[in-house]
Amino acid sequence: MEPISPSCESPLLSHVSTNIVKDGSTDLQGRPVSRFLTGGWPASLLIIGVEIAERLAYYGISANLITYLTNVMQQTTATAAKNVNVWSGVASMLPLLGAFVADSYLGRYWTILLSSLVYLLGLICLTLSASLPSFSPPPCEDASYFCPRPSAFQVGFFFISLYLVALGQGGHKPCLQAFGADQFDEEDPTERKYKISFFNWWPFGICSGLFVSVSVILYIQENVGWGLGFGIPTMAMTIALTVFFCGTKMYRHKCPSTSPFIRIAQVFVAAIRKRNLSVLSQGQRVYVNQDAFRGETRKLLPTNQFRFLDKATVAIDLDHEQKTSIDWKLCTITQVEEVKLVLRLLPIWVACLMYGVVYAQSPTFFTKQGSTMDRRIIGDFKIPAATLQSFISLSVIVLVPVYDRIFVPLARGITGNDRGITLLQRIGVGMFSSILSMIIAAMTEMKRLQAAKEYGLIDMPNETIPLSIFWLVPQYILFGISEVFTMIGLQDYFYDQMPDTMRSLGIALYLSVLGIGSFLSSILISIIEELNSRGKRQDWFANNLNKAHLDYFYWLLAALSALFLGIYVSFASCFIYKKVESNVCKDEEIH
Repeated sequence: MEPISPSCESPLLSHVSTNIVKDGSTDLQGRPVSRFLTGGWPASLLIIGVEIAERLAYYGISANLITYLTNVMQQTTATAAKNVNVWSGVASMLPLLGAFVADSYLGRYWTILLSSLVYLLGLICLTLSASLPSFSPPPCEDASYFCPRPSAFQVGFFFISLYLVALGQGGHKPCLQAFGADQFDEEDPTERKYKISFFNWWPFGICSGLFVSVSVILYIQENVGWGLGFGIPTMAMTIALTVFFCGTKMYRHKCPSTSPFIRIAQVFVAAIRKRNLSVLSQGQRVYVNQDAFRGETRKLLPTNQFRFLDKATVAIDLDHEQKTSIDWKLCTITQVEEVKLVLRLLPIWVACLMYGVVYAQSPTFFTKQGSTMDRRIIGDFKIPAATLQSFISLSVIVLVPVYDRIFVPLARGITGNDRGITLLQRIGVGMFSSILSMIIAAMTEMKRLQAAKEYGLIDMPNETIPLSIFWLVPQYILFGISEVFTMIGLQDYFYDQMPDTMRSLGIALYLSVLGIGSFLSSILISIIEELNSRGKRQDWFANNLNKAHLDYFYWLLAALSALFLGIYVSFASCFIYKKVESNVCKDEEIH
């Protein structure tokens, strides 16, 4: 199957005019684009605006999902937490599929547009499931606390709607961020610095959407109605889709390339076929094919890691080969180096998985913790427990400008690095902050349990513990600090260090850290539940949180995170960053 858009017959543009973008970007019809009429901050700010509306929609569903599952769908705390984790995991893993489709066939623009329609359909169905009596379970009886259980049809319709949202997000999420970064020309020094700032400001947009969701929509969901509470995210997504479509003429596009998985497979097949050859020696010919540079203007310089793969570039008996067979017997240096890049990224990806497990706690157990505490702020006005997630957003909103405008210039003057500190240093600082967050969460939970014991509320799960919910604020703020460093660092790292033709896949790999982390969190909960039931020990995740021991769980996560941080540091210390030769503007020859 050939890529359908944009049509890029001549991606290596001649640089006759300084007005033309130099990195091979085109318009939707595959024509060269002007630097002054397309892309840059105007286009990327529009895309950030789309992300704000989309994140408002997503967090309007996800931030309070555990409350809906326990209060409306009548699930236990542990079951609801596992369902939220599995759904979040699927939503974070599907971007791998969306990125593959975008990078190989449709291009980012069309993938975003089509997946947004699926996303919107899921939101509409979700709103119907919470609004129409035939689709939603009957309300609880206040006097007796009796809550009728939903029918199989109601449960099925709700979860189908929920996973339609996950499917739509799978195409939308990895492509939109990569598409925003594509609006800056990497061959232009000024725009290259703007791209670094773009990755800092992107989470600012995400957290703006999250802040509105948790401060307004969650209150509406718990105090006005779930139908309206899900309807507002639906309207936000409609606005996002409309705004995105209206900016079509402003965007710069990258050409879809050959499937990244095929390119990777070709290198391994070619290297295995030549396994008996010695590693490249001087005088052996290296094959370079113009088609290998479809959709890219830069080639990668050779490195000394994974030398076995270099055998794929040795040219032997090519005189009468057809192109289709050559592709699986001989590869370009750039193609081999692309595979090396991916292999170098994998250890870092594995070492960051524990961060994904910790990240999964904020919308699940943190929220359930807060639901048992005193949530009053003025008089008898109570805030939803999930509202405290806004402190993560506020931390990011405050710290991103400080980081981008103050820290980076100061650090740049000391280190000489355009980013101030390296990407891997930035990620490591955030991982350390997430460990502190788990330690503070465990200590706060111990205080909450002590308060329940002192006031005789151990056996009264529906009573409010006289301990302010704002005791949870420090763990949320530390979470926000970790986002500024680790989350933004991971986004930039997996975009920057992936091959140019696989950058949507790079964003998807970053998202998969959170997806796998959610799955691992769900598996960890199941293992602990099984061990507790076998030994007849106290349940860490009892429905009555006053008898549960979330503090044990948080201490366990802190210990595991410290272990993984040590592994991460050892991998990061020997990581080799991508080496690029820019401005490849003419065909290479066999030499």
